[in-house]
Amino acid sequence: MGYFKLVPYIRLNNGKAVNVENADAVALCEKLNDNGADEIYIVEESANDKEHDTNIGVIKQIASAVDVPLLIGGNIKRLEDVKKYLYAGGAMAVLDMSKDSNVALIKAAAERFGSEKIAIYAENADIADYSWKEAGATLLITKKQADTSILPVLTIGDVSDKSLTEFAKDDNAYGVAQVIEGNTDIDFIDVKSSLKADGVKVNMFESSMSFSEFKLNSDGHIPVVVQDYKTNEVLMVAYMNEEAFNTTIKTGRMTYYSRSRQELWVKGLTSGHFQYVKSLTIDCDNDTLLAKVKQIGAACHTGNRSCFFNTLVKKEYDDTNPLEVFNEVFDVILDRKKNPKEGSYTNYLFDKGIDKILKKVGEEATEIVIAAKNPDPEEIIYEISDFIYHVMVLMAEKGVSWDEITRELARR
Repeated sequence: MGYFKLVPYIRLNNGKAVNVENADAVALCEKLNDNGADEIYIVEESANDKEHDTNIGVIKQIASAVDVPLLIGGNIKRLEDVKKYLYAGGAMAVLDMSKDSNVALIKAAAERFGSEKIAIYAENADIADYSWKEAGATLLITKKQADTSILPVLTIGDVSDKSLTEFAKDDNAYGVAQVIEGNTDIDFIDVKSSLKADGVKVNMFESSMSFSEFKLNSDGHIPVVVQDYKTNEVLMVAYMNEEAFNTTIKTGRMTYYSRSRQELWVKGLTSGHFQYVKSLTIDCDNDTLLAKVKQIGAACHTGNRSCFFNTLVKKEYDDTNPLEVFNEVFDVILDRKKNPKEGSYTNYLFDKGIDKILKKVGEEATEIVIAAKNPDPEEIIYEISDFIYHVMVLMAEKGVSWDEITRELARR
């Protein structure tokens, strides 16, 4: 059933991680993600609709900040709540079996959203009366190390507890969830290394080639070109020896060999500007690596984001990036909303309100349909551009970003 997962577990109340002294939940989850967590389990606690909406907003921010799947539960009363959790960025919505209303929801939720997106939480493994099997729910979260012959089990415990090794070797052991409290610096990669050494299948980097297969320079090094994994911006170039390469694979943090200091160099160890590995590829000659990373802070020692900021020569050219264009236009729209400008059509739409904005979106959609019947492609280009602009005004009005849209599209 795949690899054994380490799943940190936080309680979200009024937008804060209450189990970690009301810590910033977004920053905490990003840290857990960077430290090697496989998934994050969020128990959303709210006493009223206002707190619920606040928590949903924070969950959206968390989903944008992390790359790992989110399991979200805690306050499901109806199908609409399941939808909110999934639309906020949850990979699975977790139904609490101690609530009769949740038991009744399992089948309907699985049919509407897909059984792979529905998980169940139970205090124990005695779930014979639950309708999870008929609905096809995929996961049991339990406080006990339950009989894993029932279905995949995510047990709540200590990720560093050696007694979990045997449990982890069971084919139906989904993983272990640890409530994050005082210690937020858990190195999940280190824990996974220990589990792997004990024969547990875990999610860690494994290179398809050994360092001995690379073509090295005369010093026994291989150059590494480093890019931002989302923007593809080239951040820096450095070198690896065999130890640096193997350390990078093992830890998931970019580690180089400093030729000037003649020692291993973990990027960010002193500055905090770590580079977390997203992928490593090698060129056709096996003599250069390309690393795509999540860069914390600046890549360059000068404080610049990238080491490549000194222009030597440049010819004007069109370097239009579609998403950058969308973001730039959207930023102008957001600025108009925040700082109204007299005579601005965008401000006119905001002043008239949501009904006017929706009317314009509808009109522009109709114009696209009409233009599509015209053999001239220029007309449809113009109308689609108008439509996208008005949709962006709607996005700004409703607090939706391009990052959320592209993330949702990528998830489909």
